[in-house]
Amino acid sequence: MPVISYELPDRFVAGAVGRPGERAFYLQAREGRRVTSVALEKFQVTLLAERLEALLDEVLRRGGGDAGVPAATPDSMRDDAPLDQPVEEEFRVGTMALLWDPEDERVVIEAQEVGEDDDPEAEIAEPDPAVAVLRVRITAAQARAFAERALRVVAAGRPPCPLCGLPLDAAGHICPRQNGYLG
Repeated sequence: MPVISYELPDRFVAGAVGRPGERAFYLQAREGRRVTSVALEKFQVTLLAERLEALLDEVLRRGGGDAGVPAATPDSMRDDAPLDQPVEEEFRVGTMALLWDPEDERVVIEAQEVGEDDDPEAEIAEPDPAVAVLRVRITAAQARAFAERALRVVAAGRPPCPLCGLPLDAAGHICPRQNGYLG
């Protein structure tokens, strides 16, 4: 399987392109002039950020202060810059994996391309050698910064309906809490 690998990239962020309600979400890694962007769904960005925070909190709880795991994002690591342009999608992410490497004291994130034969009901099979993978190894501080930014990017979309929590469009939305009337 083709693996696009970044060992301690200069930058690893989640970002979005487009207007709220029509945004496309990306993970983007940069090392020098080399940039890789992979597309994913909004919920995948949220889950990755939440799992990263939970993983770092667990490592910290188990004595990760010795491993340099910060409890919060260091100010020097915050990244509010837009995605590097042009955003050229390498592939669309299907599954992701996340782990803490205690030997290197790094977080490893793998984003695997959606396979043609992906069937959520199917039993786990051998990995498809034609499926691409983005593998990124980052420090705990980079992971905290990634998670914080990712959650801000997701929250910058359409505001939620105060009744049902679904996203509001400029023209409102059909609210299930109002029996299908515009909210």
